[in-house]
Amino acid sequence: MPTPLRERVRLLREEAIVDVVNRLLADKGYEFMTVDEVAAEVGMAKASLYKHFPSKEALAAAAMVRVLERALAAMDEIERAPGRPAITRLHEMLRWTMRTMYAGQMPTLPAQNSDLRSVLGADKVYMNLLLRLSERLGGWIAEAQREGSIATQLPVEVVLFTLFARACDPVLPLLKASGQYSAEQIQDWLLQTCFSGLSGPPATAAPAPDTPARAAVKTTDRPGPAARPRRPGRKVSPAAG
Repeated sequence: MPTPLRERVRLLREEAIVDVVNRLLADKGYEFMTVDEVAAEVGMAKASLYKHFPSKEALAAAAMVRVLERALAAMDEIERAPGRPAITRLHEMLRWTMRTMYAGQMPTLPAQNSDLRSVLGADKVYMNLLLRLSERLGGWIAEAQREGSIATQLPVEVVLFTLFARACDPVLPLLKASGQYSAEQIQDWLLQTCFSGLSGPPATAAPAPDTPARAAVKTTDRPGPAARPRRPGRKVSPAAG
């Protein structure tokens, strides 16, 4: 049985490995990450790395488990503030996701045909955490619909998967790479497009400019002194007639 010190060293090494994997998955994605690269960045031999994680899939699964644990912890923190509407909590959760992405700590979700998807599907720890996260977010979404903040005709799953999609949205890294906007600006804009869409207030039609013909119509339509009816019995001087 390992001593407490040896166990602590092992956990610290695995934490360092997962940190590197997390960053590489965020930068490159699963398909382009290599075990050799992970070992080199951690500073250990590939054979030693395999003693902690037996495969590339196991490395990626550990990183995905880590981010789900952090997401659930973020939900706990958000819920500690009482009396906040569900839509506010959803906004804060999405903002946490974008902050994590901006910091390069959000692994890119595996592609539909990736080998990682089957590995994750068989990982009980990952699936349990994903189910817990989905159920809690689904509860917030249903609550926001009852409050009238989210369209009730949308199935909860549609809203949930839309929020999950923001975890691999390419817009944020593209705007970040441009160097033109602050992290706060990017987060605010993406929050707006996610929850409010792209449409703004309806445009007000500008009045048509007066043409000579329109001006003439206005002049002839305006009653002048000669067109005004005379009051009965009123004497009119020749100059006024």
